[in-house]
Amino acid sequence: MDSNSLCYSLDFVASSGRVLTGEQRAALQTSLLILKKNYKFHRVMLWGKILGIKQDYFIAQGRGEDELKDQKYLYSLNCMDWLLLPTVTESMIEEVSKAAKGLFIGDPSFVYEQKIQSQGEGEEAVDGNELVRVSEEKRLAVTVHHIDEDVSVVPRGAFIRSPLGLVHINRSFDGLSESEARKLDSFLHFRAVKKGNKKSIEETGEWSPAIDFLDVLSDDTPKGSWSLQFECASRVCVLRSLLWLGLTFYHVPMTPQHGYIYIGNGLKNLDLPFML
Repeated sequence: MDSNSLCYSLDFVASSGRVLTGEQRAALQTSLLILKKNYKFHRVMLWGKILGIKQDYFIAQGRGEDELKDQKYLYSLNCMDWLLLPTVTESMIEEVSKAAKGLFIGDPSFVYEQKIQSQGEGEEAVDGNELVRVSEEKRLAVTVHHIDEDVSVVPRGAFIRSPLGLVHINRSFDGLSESEARKLDSFLHFRAVKKGNKKSIEETGEWSPAIDFLDVLSDDTPKGSWSLQFECASRVCVLRSLLWLGLTFYHVPMTPQHGYIYIGNGLKNLDLPFML
């Protein structure tokens, strides 16, 4: 959610129980402005909150000239003091997947430890047990990365790609119509392309390389991992992820207002295929 519209954006997702206290809202509105100035971001977003046993992590996302590629993540325990999250690497993802389990503690310096038994046979066998150690700060960075890869959402047309390849806000975007907002095809993943957007050209005959450069939500697997509803007297379209419980997206049709926030325990719903 854009920090400039935070005061009313949070009200659109309040029906999901994703709320912040008045003190947290006031502190965030001040500290995110300072964050934007200190790091020279073009925009600062409130990404969400990951719940911990001792303390909760508030996550902010700073964006540069390219909205898609120039992104940095920061976290705070008190909504005022912010620290940069480490850059996610493949080796970090592998370490976290091996060692970090269960709920977040709420302490960035906490270290998870896991012994991995030897694997392989013959000459390729590894002797003894491997001790994998990873900090909760790294686990936090990897979790935020996974959530953004899986369920970050924008309406079709909200962002435009220039001939130079840079992704910017589409200033001419006036929002989806109500009929468009009722279709999952009208919403895209805000991440690097994995599958490609073919829905628009195949089903409607309308396709534009400037706006159809992201993956559509309707291609997600398993099918049924999104819940789409209209709320606030049918004035607001609300999308909820069933894969990452706690991710809520809103869009007000016929206006450029949209955003998403994650407030949850940071655990993926691995039982979803069996629940559908």
